[in-house]
Amino acid sequence: MSTAATATSSALTNLILKSTNRQSLIKSLICPTIHWTPLLVNTILKHLWNHGPKALQFFHILLQNHPTYVHSASSFDHAIDVAARLRDYATVFTLLHRMRSLRLHPTPKTFAIIAERYVAAGKPDKALKIFLSMHQHGCFQDLRSFNTILDVLCKAKRVEKAWNFFKILRGRFQADVVSYNTIANGWCLIKRTNKALDTLKEMVEKGLSPNLTSYNIMLKGYFRAGQIEEGWKFFLEMKKRRCEIDVVTYTTVVHGLGVVGEVKRARKVFDEMVDKGVLPSVATYNALIQVLCKKDSVENAISVFEEMLRKGYVPNSITFNVVIRGLCHKEQMEKAMEYMDMMRDNDCGPNVQTYNIVIRYFCDAGEIEKGLELLEKMSSENCLPNLDTYNILISSMFVRKKSDDMVVAGKLLIEMVDRGFMPRRLTFNRILDGLLLTGNQGFAKEILRLQTKCSRLPRQFKL
Repeated sequence: MSTAATATSSALTNLILKSTNRQSLIKSLICPTIHWTPLLVNTILKHLWNHGPKALQFFHILLQNHPTYVHSASSFDHAIDVAARLRDYATVFTLLHRMRSLRLHPTPKTFAIIAERYVAAGKPDKALKIFLSMHQHGCFQDLRSFNTILDVLCKAKRVEKAWNFFKILRGRFQADVVSYNTIANGWCLIKRTNKALDTLKEMVEKGLSPNLTSYNIMLKGYFRAGQIEEGWKFFLEMKKRRCEIDVVTYTTVVHGLGVVGEVKRARKVFDEMVDKGVLPSVATYNALIQVLCKKDSVENAISVFEEMLRKGYVPNSITFNVVIRGLCHKEQMEKAMEYMDMMRDNDCGPNVQTYNIVIRYFCDAGEIEKGLELLEKMSSENCLPNLDTYNILISSMFVRKKSDDMVVAGKLLIEMVDRGFMPRRLTFNRILDGLLLTGNQGFAKEILRLQTKCSRLPRQFKL
């Protein structure tokens, strides 16, 4: 996206966020001087991701009021994702039907989004039901969509359910290597490497040959499960059998050894990779930098970061966040803020994860005002706070037990509800108790009314 387009999306995002009058906002957004495109709409929806109600308001204004612009299928997918995250399933299915009425047929990706949100909400059976009903919405299941629903279940650690579903339908969809790899990866995610190995053995018995991804899944599984020696032996066996070892293999070993404190071995594997002519990826550098921050020293991590820059690699937000977390852990907050500025210069943030890292460390150090200043700065950079941001700040308000801090906690609670995040009952009660104990009875009544209102919302709106 060009600089001008970025400025346009930022200006429109701010307009939507600050608007309090729907009719005025409609007039502004339908203005003929705005050239709406799917890219512009999708960019704004991404900016508004952590303000679900505003994102849906914006989407519906264009959908219902613009005389010529018609949303793309990708924009519908974004809106459906927002609605499903808010657990507003009525809106999800209204949008599905609207897509069909506009002859924008939902794709397998659309149903994968809905399934993923159902699983995240603790409703895996609903996820399977939406997969099995795809054809009713004009989208027929195939092997790829079958593998996708398996992946959604496995990544949410619903591996037993995925395995049972796989056994029932693998014949119908003619399960392939990707299917078996997905299930094996699921077992590895829950540290059941023996089951993963059994899955790959069964794959071979069915006449399918494991690929490099299969081996990398097992390798990562061993390290994730803390089976370091098994992982190392598996890596040596791969080399012995002259398997094509790629950057993913080496990155897995570097990270796996490093997280258990085997920093010298991790660095040796990294150097071996370079010697073998396998170029490290940004992910490899991220793994090594993370290992050094956690198990060695942040100074050595920064040396690797600088080496990465010298060699022409472009660090991503993960790279910066790992370094920033390492600096914060060593209480080098000023230097952490310098790296946040560097992220801005590199057009890769800071993102909400970056802010959450720094806000948390400021609050833990008792510098709550600096945390709140960063919250204000987030809005000016079109980086909206998420649920973690609010939880970090609200929790910090109880450290000093000051009356003003309880009021700030209450205001943060109101703001997060307004943005579509539903606090737990414990959070409500904690703030109510804090306000009452510090003499803020009037504000406590307002919070109590909000809690009552939230408790009456249909279940689908609760997070």
